[in-house]
Amino acid sequence: MTTAILTIDQGTTSSRAIIFDENFKPAFAAQQEYQQYYPARGWVEHDPEDIWETTVSVCQEALAAAREKGLKVVGIGLVNQRETTLVWEKKTGKPVYNAIVWQDRRTANACKALQQYEPWITEKTGLRMDPYFSATKIKWILDNVSGARGRAARGELAFGTVDSFLIWRLTGGKTHVTDTTNASRTNLFNLSTLQWDEELLALFNIPAAMMPEIRHCADDFGLTEQHILSESLPICGVAGDQQAALIGQGCFNKGETKTTFGTGSFALVNTGDRLTYSSHNLLTTVAYTLKEQTCYAIEGSIFVAGAAVQWLRDSMGMLSNAAESEAIASSVADDHGLVLVPAFTGLGAPYWSPQARGAIYGLTRSSTSAHVVRATLESVAYQTQDLVNSIKSDNIPVTCMKVDGGMVQNSWLCQYLADTLNVTVVRPEVMETTALGAAFLAGLQLGMRENLHDFATLNPTEAQFTSRIDETLRTQRKNRWNAAVQATLLMAKAEA
Repeated sequence: MTTAILTIDQGTTSSRAIIFDENFKPAFAAQQEYQQYYPARGWVEHDPEDIWETTVSVCQEALAAAREKGLKVVGIGLVNQRETTLVWEKKTGKPVYNAIVWQDRRTANACKALQQYEPWITEKTGLRMDPYFSATKIKWILDNVSGARGRAARGELAFGTVDSFLIWRLTGGKTHVTDTTNASRTNLFNLSTLQWDEELLALFNIPAAMMPEIRHCADDFGLTEQHILSESLPICGVAGDQQAALIGQGCFNKGETKTTFGTGSFALVNTGDRLTYSSHNLLTTVAYTLKEQTCYAIEGSIFVAGAAVQWLRDSMGMLSNAAESEAIASSVADDHGLVLVPAFTGLGAPYWSPQARGAIYGLTRSSTSAHVVRATLESVAYQTQDLVNSIKSDNIPVTCMKVDGGMVQNSWLCQYLADTLNVTVVRPEVMETTALGAAFLAGLQLGMRENLHDFATLNPTEAQFTSRIDETLRTQRKNRWNAAVQATLLMAKAEA
């Protein structure tokens, strides 16, 4: 039988399982969406049991398909939505509260109260004092769930991002671990020591006993219980979704850049083995750790990209499916006049305004739903332009951008990105590079390749897009976007 890897890709809106063959080509994929909960303004939650049940279901479906195709799965790679926070009972594995999603803004005031510590926190973690990250989410659960703080102090509760929670469940509670990429998104991880930081744990009043053990990205993360997936398989590659996409795009050299367009949008630049900090409100994070060697990255984070298209579909009824957006955007003239700022859960880099909320500017009696759809897609390109400008301001040249994620199946969007950024946009054959990156890590741990660079050529280019507009039009669009963002930020101050 031909060997294969199962990748668990646990995302913000769905759980997926993908089988990759020994040449790391996708052979089968299963996917299930699950419900999003919005219990209060700016709050976003998931039911942990939905995460678990959909993950197990798609894994079982994928493993059955692999057997039918004559593929022998020899290991598991796991990639996950980052920052999303879970706290559960060590004895039973039962969560004490819903998962608080990375988009959630409920701890904005708590972050504001700790703002004086931000330079110190950034030096240690590379991150901002923002609700995006896990630390204030953990603190909120401990402070607001009856009895949780006392139970945590007694060592009865465990914290984890989604990777830790799934590994705990898959191994029957035998393994409480995470990897350096996920740990680096918590505001509790020291980038220099690559360990949990005691001073940060004390600042956020989080007991060290809650924290998972930190391992490398290609490592031993335990064996799955046979009764769960009908097979006992080693979990041997783990990374947060954006770092996994960097790996799946083959960005192993300093200066190589990728942007993933999923629920949110995230640009990462490989900065090599030395810590590099941004002077323009971007984040420093772990790209990956392999064989005692850590590679770092500069990251720009956009909270709403594909989520805005989902909003058009689910809340506004302007689309029956996301794929329709390409034809609708193409039907609207360039000079439609609308600007949409999708700050539904605040603005991320480079603005970092958790109080900001979404807005549409330029509406007239002739505005239609088609104009709103096109403006929504345009907003993704404009937000990416903000990130690229910040990266360039940090003296990191960007002449080519590798793109991936579900949104880049839309060629109109890829072309608009190239026009807006004035760089070459490169789309790979396998666009689901988050899952592919986790498969690479598992394959490395299993000895299917000797080193990470052996994977660099396994995902060739499918299409390239270059700018078709002049600098005058590009500047006009940029100025209109900047004005809309400043108006949105002004409104956020009025609401504060």
